[in-house]
Amino acid sequence: MNQEIFDVVILGTGPAGLQAAIHAARAKVSVLVMGRKHKSSLYKAHVENYCCLSSVSGEELLQMGVRHASESGAQFLLEDVIKTSQANDMFIVLTESERSIKTKTLVLSMGISRNHLGVKGEKKFLGKGVSYCVDCDANFYKGEKVAVIGSESAAVSGALTLLFYAEEVHLISEQLKVSDRLDFQIRESGVNLHLGRKVKEIVGQEKVEGLVMGDGQKLTVSGVFIETGAKGAIELAATLGVELDSEKFRYINTDKQQRTNIPGIFAAGDICGPPWQMAKAVGEGCVAGLSAAKYAKKLSR
Repeated sequence: MNQEIFDVVILGTGPAGLQAAIHAARAKVSVLVMGRKHKSSLYKAHVENYCCLSSVSGEELLQMGVRHASESGAQFLLEDVIKTSQANDMFIVLTESERSIKTKTLVLSMGISRNHLGVKGEKKFLGKGVSYCVDCDANFYKGEKVAVIGSESAAVSGALTLLFYAEEVHLISEQLKVSDRLDFQIRESGVNLHLGRKVKEIVGQEKVEGLVMGDGQKLTVSGVFIETGAKGAIELAATLGVELDSEKFRYINTDKQQRTNIPGIFAAGDICGPPWQMAKAVGEGCVAGLSAAKYAKKLSR
């Protein structure tokens, strides 16, 4: 497998990621930005409280940001990240098309997951069979029957991962929205596919015992993984040992240079905690981009 090498890889194409890309690229290091801008929470928003802009759509702002970052020298890859790992002083990013990318630094700016399933039993069984992180909790379901709910790369790659742990894996998806390679892999795997179906309710007594489907049919499982988007920053960060806030474990801890506890990994935007404002995301993205570029240059000496 060919491996591409960059000085800075930025995960996320929202305002934090784009601002980080602009500053890092202008610092004359190689920069790759990964993700799809339509997945940013800003994409469908309308901005009226950002300095110097009276009124503008989020989609228009993001388009301008991509153009600005590209003109500054950043490259873009419109793919989701499946896995991140560390090898010596470098980080490895694996994409949904199985491109392997090596980088000196990582900037995590994918925002926070707001994608819940919204069905009865989801909140009740959180931590009692309901999980939002396959990489975090797969080990608890060795030899058991589990279900993954979702249509994108996180759901498909999660189901494939669970094959190494669970006795039986079900993937429930209204419609798969993944790369051709992932689509082929899941269809050729041992995962039980339930395409075009919905989950009505998660049921059980003290813990998850099964799912009630939209047609009333019951599926017996002891674990339910809700993966309704791309891999989230928290999930990717957890596999790298990045420190989260001690109260809710939802946000990444950073210092004033947007550094995490792992040398070479930086974070910016919503993933660093509230307020959920573009102004904050842009400011943190600026600092993260500059810090990442400085770190990468230091490694090159």
